[in-house]
Amino acid sequence: MSDPRSVIRDVRLDPAAEPVDLVLDGELLAAVRPRDERGAPAGRSAAHEIAGEGRLVLPGFVDAHSHADARLFDPEVQLALLRQGVTSVIGGQDGVGFAPGDGAYGSEYFAAINGRHPGDAGGGIAGLLAGYDGTTPLNAGVLVPAGTVRHEVLGRSAAPATAEELAAMRALVRAGLDEGALGLSSGLDYVPGIFADVDELAELAMELGRAGGVYVSHLRGGYEANSAAGVAELAEIGRRSGAPVHVSHFHAEPAIVHALMAELAEAGLDASFDAYPYGRGCSLLAMPLLPPEFGVRPADELVGLLADERVRAELLRDWFPGIADYPSLGPAWPEMLVFGHLAAAELDWAHGLTLAEASARAGRSPAEFALDALVASRLEVNVVMAVQRERSAAELAGILAHPRAMGGSDGIFVGRHPHPRARGSFARYPRELVLEHGVLDWAGLAAFASTRAAERFGLGRRGRVQAGSLADLVLLDPATVRDTASYDAPLGLAEGIEDVLVAGVPVLAGGRLTGATPGRGLRRAASPAAHEGSR
Repeated sequence: MSDPRSVIRDVRLDPAAEPVDLVLDGELLAAVRPRDERGAPAGRSAAHEIAGEGRLVLPGFVDAHSHADARLFDPEVQLALLRQGVTSVIGGQDGVGFAPGDGAYGSEYFAAINGRHPGDAGGGIAGLLAGYDGTTPLNAGVLVPAGTVRHEVLGRSAAPATAEELAAMRALVRAGLDEGALGLSSGLDYVPGIFADVDELAELAMELGRAGGVYVSHLRGGYEANSAAGVAELAEIGRRSGAPVHVSHFHAEPAIVHALMAELAEAGLDASFDAYPYGRGCSLLAMPLLPPEFGVRPADELVGLLADERVRAELLRDWFPGIADYPSLGPAWPEMLVFGHLAAAELDWAHGLTLAEASARAGRSPAEFALDALVASRLEVNVVMAVQRERSAAELAGILAHPRAMGGSDGIFVGRHPHPRARGSFARYPRELVLEHGVLDWAGLAAFASTRAAERFGLGRRGRVQAGSLADLVLLDPATVRDTASYDAPLGLAEGIEDVLVAGVPVLAGGRLTGATPGRGLRRAASPAAHEGSR
């Protein structure tokens, strides 16, 4: 019988370290051994060998905040992620997802962010996770989305939940956690999360204390200088529920991030955050441009309202002037929004243009063209959002070097002209944090981009390069690693990572997909002695 073991020859754990060989036994990393000076791999003969050629070996990167939920089955998305070294993604973010329920709400409201799930819906978190088993080269975990839970119980109501409704919502959260969800997410600037108060969210988060998991939140109120209020709400939810808390895509001045994280620590809360290495954001066009009470309406009804001349006149007169006060945008807001995705074929020409540019070409005011685009696209529009003062790379590095930070791209793979963070974040991290600004060494990068998220979200034996760990591995060339995606050309693939393994199986070789699909749905494990679902 042939030896099932394979060897990755001549790799380094650090650029200054001596080369080693990695011996794999099935999906596990069996041993890390010194290179034999004669050039042969140490230990038993191997059935398969990969030439490391002196490259660095790092644990597969974990994207702690991803919107690849429905797009992970697309080979182009798989390639874009693996070329960055990402081997696991965590979806169900911002309080909106495809389970529980039949997936219709997530597919409608977040169509321009998550896309529409191609598989069967209605199987709960268990069914969603099972859909990733053996069907993709990457692993995927999910959070129970609190907004979807609210929608399942309260429908499109903006009213506070009653005691009976809270009990029904808690039951859905409990079921999702029992089926393997990694935690609970909320999106408090989105609908219906914007209507959920602290009492409701703390009640739902109490299930985390029983089953484990993390409360993950897109904070209420626009981040930046307003972050203190959102973090205070997060802290109250953590105090009442006893759950660990995590801030999604924490973007603010470095001093604000560090001060607020220090406050959480001083209050005795187990807090962490993710952040992407870019100054601009990306979201639904409707989120900053329409009143929240509009977003709760079904798409057909809302499209009809936005097409109604009387309703339009009221919005143009009473609502749109206030958008100038939106904290991140300001008076020049039409110049700050770049169209990333428009579902209407007749508006294909507007991709990559600012709202100001597109409206001028169409001979409409920016507000009128925004409403036209939402109607024509049936609300399926996303935009890259600039900010009034874009943060420098050095400032971003100061945030990302925080010891409780972890990598999260917030990557959106929907659109002709998407935000470059989807295809660039995890290649930009090593370039900027290690090579250019030196705020992390390579061990620190491994912790930031892999280990912390694996431990935080209970991903079993992932996140380390050591004997007994799952062999999700990345071979990285420090001399060539870089992101090529930019705001002007956002579809460029990362460079410097050409070989990636998931569960010991090569999924990227020579920069190309191998066609292997060893990925699986990641069910939360309580400890590194993971149950089979998290392996």
